[in-house]
Amino acid sequence: MQEIIRQLEEKREKARLGGGQKRIDAQHAKGKLTARERILLLLDDDSFEEWDMFKEHRCAEFGMNADHIPGDGVVTGYGTVNGRLVFVFSQDFTVFGGSLSETHAEKICKVMDHAMKVGAPVIGLNDSGGARIQEGVDSLGGYADVFQRNVLASGVVPQISLIMGPCAGGAVYSPSMTDFIFMVKDSSYMFVTGPEVVKTVTHEEVTAEELGGAVTHTSKSGVADLAFENDVEALMMTRRLVGYIPGSNRDKPPVVPSVDPADRLDYSLDTLVPSNANQPYDMKELIVKMVDDGDFFELQPDYAKNIIIGFARMEGAPVGIVANQPLVLAGCLDIKSSIKAARFVRFCDAFNIPVVTLVDVPGFMPGTAQEYGGIIKHGAKLLYAYAECTVPKVTLITRKAYGGAYDVMSSKHLRGDVNFAWPSAEIAVMGPKGAVEIIFREEKNDPEKIAEREAMYKQRFANPFVAGARGFIDDVIMPHETRKRICRSLSMLKDKQLENPWRKHGNIPL
Repeated sequence: MQEIIRQLEEKREKARLGGGQKRIDAQHAKGKLTARERILLLLDDDSFEEWDMFKEHRCAEFGMNADHIPGDGVVTGYGTVNGRLVFVFSQDFTVFGGSLSETHAEKICKVMDHAMKVGAPVIGLNDSGGARIQEGVDSLGGYADVFQRNVLASGVVPQISLIMGPCAGGAVYSPSMTDFIFMVKDSSYMFVTGPEVVKTVTHEEVTAEELGGAVTHTSKSGVADLAFENDVEALMMTRRLVGYIPGSNRDKPPVVPSVDPADRLDYSLDTLVPSNANQPYDMKELIVKMVDDGDFFELQPDYAKNIIIGFARMEGAPVGIVANQPLVLAGCLDIKSSIKAARFVRFCDAFNIPVVTLVDVPGFMPGTAQEYGGIIKHGAKLLYAYAECTVPKVTLITRKAYGGAYDVMSSKHLRGDVNFAWPSAEIAVMGPKGAVEIIFREEKNDPEKIAEREAMYKQRFANPFVAGARGFIDDVIMPHETRKRICRSLSMLKDKQLENPWRKHGNIPL
């Protein structure tokens, strides 16, 4: 028995060392943590239960039968984050460059299958050179097995990907199907084809960082949600994100008691919207002053800045916030912002998180670039997401809500549950100037008459009362009471039940 115990400890120690101390030191020299160090930081102390520590590859080609390392390049298992169950896999770059083999994929699939069975998030820490070339189609089959589970788990359990090293070729498609992607600056990158292939095929000279680095994907492509300075910061922010989301689509999101009074008034909001309708203001100021303790977890802050998305709490309960940002492009909806917000609304709907929408939108972005880029279909994604959404939806119009964009932004017509407006709200088909120039086009050469007509139109339509008279706005509220009224609405809606007609799935305008 003692001999077996000694052998067990030896095997465990070999597995913990991964590719050996030399490669661990090389990982540290790059400013990166090892696969196990990352898991220990991510999870609560002494909560990690490891699976398949002794699993090895079965490849005999190209001398691989002489090189077996326990664990085969990925550490898998489960543990807790702030006491709540999560499943995790962490690729080990010190073992065959973290490359994915058939058995490596089997380990990942096992934790994903169990996560779906018990209803817990899956967190993947990606740091891999891609498919293990020596295994050929077996490694490609392993990727496809993981992809299949990403699809089956979508909308069932939350999936979070951390890109903490290379992620290239087929490896990028698993993270791309997960709900959130975090990256680390200067040490992680994602691309379908690397700089060398790009240079050969298109003759473009580009570095790995420029092609698929953290800044590129959080500001230009929108593939990733957030970029962090180092592994530690990325892992800590992942712990924070997990605090807002439920374990599965069967659960409600976790409530954290708050000492911030639900009926707190903030009179500074009464002067937030400028008297000049063309003057911008920062919508984030309203968000921070409205939510519990001013704590807002923004996602994709550097991409499509004309719309804001993120998580916060109201009376301790998580909510998803979607808000137009008048500081950028006057808050217009364009292709990028529509896609960004639509995906977030669909996540909230899948996981029972109420959606609070703050509206100041003059319309969809005009121009050939938008039309040729497919703004019709892409804008319809946001419309589709809100219309399909069955979780509690509370909407506040702070200023402009013009044209089709008014409809799209969680209006009463798309089953908005509670729709408020500030006195400064302007709900109309278009702005007064454009409307008057169309209605009274025969008078457009007479500036005095046009100005008179514009003032008349503004008095008649550029206010919340026409929509209120139709019942499209439930109440016109004072800005300072925004938090109180939204908290009350969410409390009233907490047991809301609404189901869409049965269908295999809808056909969202992709």
